[in-house]
Amino acid sequence: MNRPDDRSNPADTRTAAARIAVRRATVADADGFAAMLAHPEVFPWLLQMPYANVEQWRARLAENTQPGKPDVLLMAVAEGGEVVGGAGLHPVGGSPRRRHAMSLGMQVQPAWQRQGVGTTLMRALCDYADGWLGLLRLELEVYADNHKAQALYTRFGFVQEGRHRCDTLRDGTYVDSLSMARLNPAPLRGFPRD
Repeated sequence: MNRPDDRSNPADTRTAAARIAVRRATVADADGFAAMLAHPEVFPWLLQMPYANVEQWRARLAENTQPGKPDVLLMAVAEGGEVVGGAGLHPVGGSPRRRHAMSLGMQVQPAWQRQGVGTTLMRALCDYADGWLGLLRLELEVYADNHKAQALYTRFGFVQEGRHRCDTLRDGTYVDSLSMARLNPAPLRGFPRD
């Protein structure tokens, strides 16, 4: 498997994370996003179905760029324009009583995993959630056997809140998932903390 460092200029000593840009997703990212989600080493670890459809992603990305849309989709893009990761924040429901919380999802191309891309995306999402949206709570679900992702989330202050037994069918086998959440370390005034 090629790693980013295998493809890079030997004189370029920057880390993989330094060779990417994080930006808002656009409709033009649909092909790269669908390809990443369809990768056989990516989709088994997501709660989505395999065989991502490019047209569906074009429509979803077009919808997410509309003014007032609460979802935030970020892309990690390599210098050559390759989509190497993606992450998003999504409302957890329609109730105004939950507007202080959003759910998080992310994925990184296998060749770019363990290179700092996930850390860069998580930092961008947490900064955006804390500093610009004023969110109190970020939550996510992760497979119980996805230890690399759990370690990343833990580094950003997520804690396990529950286990969902036989929660998801993955390649013919029921697997458990974990609920994890993170509270804003510097919440806006008026939000009590334990």
